[in-house]
Amino acid sequence: MQFSIQGNVVNIFDRVIFYGEVTVEDGKISAISKISAAKEDAGFILPGFVDSHVHIESSMLVPSEFARMAVVHGTVATVSDPHEIANVCGMAGVEFMIENGKTVPFKFNFGAPSCVPATIFETAGAALNSADVESLLQKDDVKYLSEMMNFPGVLNGDEEVMKKIAAAKKYNKPVDGHAPGLRGEAAKIYIAAGITTDHECFTAEEALDKLQYGMQILIREGSAAKNFEALVDLLRDHASRMMFCSDDKHPDSLDEGHINLLCERAVAKGIDVFNVLQAACINPVLHYKLNVGLLREGDAADFIVAEDLSHFKIKQTYIDGLLVASDGVSLITAHTSGLINQFDCVEKKIADFTMADTGSKEIFVIEAMEGQLITNKLSMQPSVANGAIVSNVANDILKIVVVNRYKNAPVAKSFVKNFGLKQGAIASSVAHDSHNIIAVGVDDESMCRAVNMVIKEKGGISAVSDNGPDMVLGLPVAGLMSNEDGYTVAARYTAIDKMVKEKLGSTLAAPFMTLSFMALLVIPHLKLSDLGLFDGDQFAFID
Repeated sequence: MQFSIQGNVVNIFDRVIFYGEVTVEDGKISAISKISAAKEDAGFILPGFVDSHVHIESSMLVPSEFARMAVVHGTVATVSDPHEIANVCGMAGVEFMIENGKTVPFKFNFGAPSCVPATIFETAGAALNSADVESLLQKDDVKYLSEMMNFPGVLNGDEEVMKKIAAAKKYNKPVDGHAPGLRGEAAKIYIAAGITTDHECFTAEEALDKLQYGMQILIREGSAAKNFEALVDLLRDHASRMMFCSDDKHPDSLDEGHINLLCERAVAKGIDVFNVLQAACINPVLHYKLNVGLLREGDAADFIVAEDLSHFKIKQTYIDGLLVASDGVSLITAHTSGLINQFDCVEKKIADFTMADTGSKEIFVIEAMEGQLITNKLSMQPSVANGAIVSNVANDILKIVVVNRYKNAPVAKSFVKNFGLKQGAIASSVAHDSHNIIAVGVDDESMCRAVNMVIKEKGGISAVSDNGPDMVLGLPVAGLMSNEDGYTVAARYTAIDKMVKEKLGSTLAAPFMTLSFMALLVIPHLKLSDLGLFDGDQFAFID
């Protein structure tokens, strides 16, 4: 098939824009010709956007449905870490993601998860050792070693960790990083081991520290974790070594936009549009050696047409010369997904959530932070009623629990601040990184009901209130994803999110996403696993 399209051609490499014609033949760009100077009334033809680090599972959609929604916003490819499903289903989970991604015309680029399980301080559903990781890296479908969260293992030369990094080097594939707060000599050692990227920088100073040692820095703006405002100004001077990513993005926010929104915000701050597009389109393709076209003769015809270079409203998206989205409508056909899961726990009783008063004068409290994965460690006086420590709704100190989903075990309990619930409870089987069931609530009965709704669905998110109706969104694919139409899932998620905010009173922008990170032990300072309360600074349990 051959066709031509005219518009303002954006040549990011030469940093020029001209009105011209792009000719596509058999899925590749056969010619790009200049007709005249750029025209104000014509659309802009530019390379497609690439999300440089995303866990597809966090969208609650299987890859094929994620693709259907992402192409509407001009995304043609992702660098995708299947770490979440690997923690639940192991190698079979990674294969599921790869094979499902192949059912649609979208360029998924999956990595080999480096940290499954993420730590030894939680119960996961699977483990991938260095031999498993090497077997994945041998595959053409696997493009890189996924984020090396075990940075203490790198710094201490852990044998298994170093074998995984060595395997990536053996097959000439990059290694992604994950080292929040790592600075100075420790950062230098971590990067020298072969770690090439980081998406966890809290501040511009931290990012500059890592940039000077040769690392690529990712600007992340997900549904909960956000560092765009902290890092975006670095694009002015370091555009050649920066990228955009979402990391974790819920279906409602994917419906609103993707990398195009980051481009709009960056340009609005006065950052040169070529610097912005270099991060959004070019750098991920070059760094990860992706088979994604960059609007050059001979490249795959992966490009988009935007109305302008300020708002980045996408008129058309092409992948391998195929029109996959037009004027806000996805043209990718939906495919029914199979199921894969690991869920083996019985419904709980209210008594399982009771926390006996031991007479202690203080309890540790996890302080959730809006827009951050990092939490604070607080010490506060407990509220006691009928011989049990209970939530203090007036001071926004609520009970938080983690329930082992892989086997029947005691419920881990603690307290958390800043969820803002005034009644009821919320629960989720999306709980990084081992994806046990996590719940927050004002009373034990509500928490028990919310958790049991998730157990009944063998995965999902739920919300219960004192006066009903309760709501649940089932996630039967690994307890992480729905196999339904992506737009339907987005609408159902929007409804339950609205209930949590308007009816239960949560003040968080993304309560379920924030909840999912309260068990993420590799991010300081205080978290809760199914095995107990965990100090991320000491990397040890707290009594």
